[in-house]
Amino acid sequence: MRGIIVAEPIHLKLPLTPEDCARLQAGDSVRLSGPLYTARDAAHRRLFEALERGEQLPVSLKGETIYYVGPCPAPPGRVIGSAGPTTSSRMDRYAPRLIQEGLLAMIGKGERGPEVVQAMVEHGAVYFAALGGAGALIARTVRELEVVAYPDLGPEAIHRLVVEDFPAIVAIDCRGRDLYKEGRKPYINLTGAIV
Repeated sequence: MRGIIVAEPIHLKLPLTPEDCARLQAGDSVRLSGPLYTARDAAHRRLFEALERGEQLPVSLKGETIYYVGPCPAPPGRVIGSAGPTTSSRMDRYAPRLIQEGLLAMIGKGERGPEVVQAMVEHGAVYFAALGGAGALIARTVRELEVVAYPDLGPEAIHRLVVEDFPAIVAIDCRGRDLYKEGRKPYINLTGAIV
């Protein structure tokens, strides 16, 4: 791990490659540019159930990035409304299966369960943390928005976004190093309590 956050962000083009993921380390600051998909609980459930039935997905996940967000309606003159991350653990029951399908990156907030981390290590995926509470600022990085699947879900439909310099931190790298765990270590005393 390079430290909590490196001073100069790493600029990455989406979709990511396995080589991009391999060079990232927990704690790296990144700026993402290019296309990604949005999906939250309801869309994840539908994708998972489609895979369980042996059906083809409405979008290919191979090499793609999913942002856990339900964007707000766009105000006049904007592409999108507030677009802050939702709690990632709500997708944990579905994420390992989607990673098996080739999903390379996820963006959200909060910790991930051990099954997700194991799938990430096995398949070379990464998890980025976006800043909760900064949805209006993140929205300014969105250049294009298109609903591509499950329009009946409204804000929870799958959208294809094109972003430019989307700010994030590598929270868990493809080797399983976890910033949420490593970042706490200096503050834990011998009893295990955070001081």
